[in-house]
Amino acid sequence: MARCPGARGLLGYAARVPSVFQIEGTVFLVVSLILLALKIFAFVTALMFSPDHFRAADKLTKPAWVALLGIGVAAQVLLPDVRNLINLAFTIAVFVYLADVRPALRGLHQR
Repeated sequence: MARCPGARGLLGYAARVPSVFQIEGTVFLVVSLILLALKIFAFVTALMFSPDHFRAADKLTKPAWVALLGIGVAAQVLLPDVRNLINLAFTIAVFVYLADVRPALRGLHQR
């Protein structure tokens, strides 16, 4: 039986090249870790401000934001798939907090 001279080299090359699924899994892992870090950061910063700051900034109350962001962290840990609709909703809430609420609270805190 004749062997193809380059067959062994091709098989070795195919074993070293990552598959599309490995790349996709790595990308999802990195995105999940970044989103988890953002959610934890938003949760911790919401805990640092007093309830009076939230009232003065005319935003949702502190317990509401802390609960929303805390549930978002828990959902990210318990349901780690970033394509999950629940995680998407909490991710949007985190971005709203970071883009709108936190700057308003920091502006009041610096006065």
